[in-house]
Amino acid sequence: MAIPDYQTLMLPLLEYASDGKDHTFQDAVQYLAGQFKLSDAEQRELLPSGQQPIFNNRVGWARTYMKKAGLLETPKRAVLRITKRGQEVLTRKPPRIDVNYLEQFPEFIEFRNLKHERDQQMVAVLKDTPEELLESAHFNLRQGLVNDLLDQIRGSSPQMFEKIVVQLLVTMGYGGSLKDAGQAVGKTGDEGIDGIIKEDRLGLDIIQAKRWANTVGRPDIQKFVGALQGQRARKGIFITTSNFSKDANEYVGKIDTKIVLVDGDQMAQYMIDNNLGVTLVANYAVKRIDSDFFTEE
Repeated sequence: MAIPDYQTLMLPLLEYASDGKDHTFQDAVQYLAGQFKLSDAEQRELLPSGQQPIFNNRVGWARTYMKKAGLLETPKRAVLRITKRGQEVLTRKPPRIDVNYLEQFPEFIEFRNLKHERDQQMVAVLKDTPEELLESAHFNLRQGLVNDLLDQIRGSSPQMFEKIVVQLLVTMGYGGSLKDAGQAVGKTGDEGIDGIIKEDRLGLDIIQAKRWANTVGRPDIQKFVGALQGQRARKGIFITTSNFSKDANEYVGKIDTKIVLVDGDQMAQYMIDNNLGVTLVANYAVKRIDSDFFTEE
């Protein structure tokens, strides 16, 4: 079953608290996960940032919105309790509680600071939590940057391609200095480069990079493995600006030789992560309450 959005969780969460007792947030999460028959994998699925499970985040925002509307209260840290207003809402037996429903409460309108957002169509699309909206926007921006980087790389000269690969390897800790890596890596004459680079003082790696548009298949990888064995190298890194076939990926998983496959998308991701060929335009910090700070001893 798909993970429900935070608005779908509002009514079940309020019903869970209908006994008037104090409930921990984690108990509420486990109860709702059972109600929606979520698998362990779905419960563990994380936001793109990897900082929090998606389901926990959505339950948290369902709680926050209903607290702002006066339906729930938090008598102490990580604990929720239904209010008198919340009990009254349940007596009306609403089929659903969502953002539209909560707009009947002045406290919620003040919280949302609704102005032009009174447009029902605009409110209706707010199915994701603020973190999800932010991370989705970040993902889309990053993916767009990946595509732009690949267009730049594929349209670059062989010399520029060599420079990019060498700088990326050195930035990631391979090849020693730029001078060492530049001397070790050379052009092959087939829109690619290869060479032997330093991984550390104890071993060597063979690198092969192809500025290709076509998918790299198993035969290309088998040739690369043969070159590794000829050099007695313990590991090889094969980079392409395109992608690898299913057979190529399955092949490297079956052989003893360690082969690292880096496709075009991953190469661009590494460049972004290592600030190579990109520049910072804006930086947004997302902060939350430090509950430990407010703990009274």
